[in-house]
Amino acid sequence: MTEQRTTAAGGMETSFGFRNVDNGEKQPLVDAVFHRVAERYDLMNDLMSGGLHRVWKNAMVAALNPPKRPGWAALDVAGGTGDVAFRIVEASDSNAAVTVLDINGSMLGVGRERARKRGLEGRIDFVEANAEELPFPDESFDAYTIAFGIRNVPRIDRALEEANRVLKVGGRFMCLEFSEVEMPFLDKAYETWSFKAIPPIGKAVTGEAEPYAYLVESIRKFPDQKNFADMIRRAGFERVTWRNYSGGIAALHSGWKL
Repeated sequence: MTEQRTTAAGGMETSFGFRNVDNGEKQPLVDAVFHRVAERYDLMNDLMSGGLHRVWKNAMVAALNPPKRPGWAALDVAGGTGDVAFRIVEASDSNAAVTVLDINGSMLGVGRERARKRGLEGRIDFVEANAEELPFPDESFDAYTIAFGIRNVPRIDRALEEANRVLKVGGRFMCLEFSEVEMPFLDKAYETWSFKAIPPIGKAVTGEAEPYAYLVESIRKFPDQKNFADMIRRAGFERVTWRNYSGGIAALHSGWKL
């Protein structure tokens, strides 16, 4: 039940999971998915990763290594619930200024409430906007992070160009995303789990299977590690690398604006 992965940005612009949609149609469909799962987003990631998304996010922020000094600013895109932003603030000993940007107001609502409960209201800003058209001046941030969100952006190439634009010279781009499993036996097991187990479990837990079916399909359509790294380079980043987690179930991509 697999389909060929996309090798270029254009294929993602018109794919909603395994469905082909018209230009401009994908974003409203994606928005609807995340409005429906916002309150259970962490549970969704637990189902899709076996709980490993928490370990991977910790590793991502450890690799980012935010400095423990004031004046360092990070932009976390498609991070509405604050999961990565909270980790960045904690790793910086509460010195980092983090802006969370998400196109989905429901996700941001969850993040704002979580920040309030954690006493972080004054340390994290929440902005509703599109990753393809960031509402910030050039060279505004020291780091740009995005975790499990880039595959939901219709024009990935445009989002990468915007990431490069808003980063300061010397700034770092980091993207954590589900990717292509590079271990044959694990690949088969993960495929079976993804397509046969996740949607039914999602329905049992949340009452809906459709959002989980889309999210599983969107992983299979996303470019593999090498092709996505090539896209990052084309956006202007240098020293582009990636690191596989759990045999390639997820991959952390890194690039620098030099």
